[in-house]
Amino acid sequence: MEQTDTPIKGSSEALWLSSLAFTVCFAVWTIFSIIGIAIQKKLGLSQSELGLLIATPVLTGSLVRIPLGIWTEQIGGRIIFVLSMLASALSTFLLTFAHTYTWMLVAALGIGIAGGTFSVGVAYVSRWFSAKRQGLALGIFGAGNVGAAVTKLGAPWVMSWWGSWEGVAYIWALVLVITAVIFWLFTSDDPVLVEQRRLGIKPQSALLELAPLKKLQVWRFSFYYFFVFGGYIALATWLPHYLQDVYSIDLWLAGVIAALYSIPASLFRAYGGYLSDKYGARRVMYWTLTMCTITCFILSYPPTQYTVETAKGPFTFTFAISLVGFAIVVAILGFFMALGKAAVYKHIPVYYPKSVGAVGGLVGMMGGLGGFILPILFGEVLDITGIYSTCFMILFVISLAALIWMHVSILLMEHRKLVELGQKTPEFQE
Repeated sequence: MEQTDTPIKGSSEALWLSSLAFTVCFAVWTIFSIIGIAIQKKLGLSQSELGLLIATPVLTGSLVRIPLGIWTEQIGGRIIFVLSMLASALSTFLLTFAHTYTWMLVAALGIGIAGGTFSVGVAYVSRWFSAKRQGLALGIFGAGNVGAAVTKLGAPWVMSWWGSWEGVAYIWALVLVITAVIFWLFTSDDPVLVEQRRLGIKPQSALLELAPLKKLQVWRFSFYYFFVFGGYIALATWLPHYLQDVYSIDLWLAGVIAALYSIPASLFRAYGGYLSDKYGARRVMYWTLTMCTITCFILSYPPTQYTVETAKGPFTFTFAISLVGFAIVVAILGFFMALGKAAVYKHIPVYYPKSVGAVGGLVGMMGGLGGFILPILFGEVLDITGIYSTCFMILFVISLAALIWMHVSILLMEHRKLVELGQKTPEFQE
């Protein structure tokens, strides 16, 4: 179905209810970031056991993104979104009946489905808008990442009011069910699916959906997202601990400063979509990776003591980024990560309009895996070196590698175009 710039009837409902649903799903996906602390005390879990419990939904939510994206293309985003929310809600409710660590992990596997709804929403929402408007639409939808902040701010209050962590699971599951019902009642099947049904066109097979995944370009987009989204998830969970250890501040202040990073990294995603529509996703990715490389380099510089020999003898001074300076720089990092998340997904419906579900699923999966792998890597490297800022050193290397890969790829594409034009020139001259 050919898309125009004229809004399609039902597109506003599809966009805003998808964004609401993803916000709720993201809040559920990160539920263990708060209730995990209470579970740890109740079951006497070690730090590594708690880490695995928190990371399990992130891992499963990443792995299911490809199949959910494919099913969205074949069956329709509306039904897959609703079924995914209901499945995750059921797992969240059943979590309250788990009394052992093993069963907690089993429930966490099901809760992770909530994170997989990202690829469903991308494929569903993109079909309602023309290429010129998809960047902003997908940016608004992706701003549902702010659901992580909803859990961080709301779950502690619910735990205090209810008296136990189970209250959070009950309420989050109920809200997810209500959201699923509202989504089903007030949205419609996407126009591409409706047109396929009217013409009797069968969706392409799963193998054809997966075919674009063989292309290196798709994996390049995935690497970008590994950094901008995986790095966002990793730092969102790592920063409170980092700030307490490095700056010796209390948890409340650490949470506030961490929010200065995580909230811009979510909400400005919509603005990143707008900029991608206006200036092009490639240019926005250049801005993103350049600024992220610079900010990560600044943040990675560890406190260092210098001694300079002067005419009056040795002069010693210390270089270290202050808490205020850290808060400012990390907020800038979050802002540009938000722009980058939107820019990556602006590429997908443009280059792969018939495989948005599969390609978006792979890219989303790699981003989610970044959120699972990077905190583990942060901890391992910190144990080896004893330098707290090594987490930013790792992000600096990844960002720089992504920037170089993107620039080299673009130069190669431009070179190929020039070669093609050069081969055709004699024919035009004739």
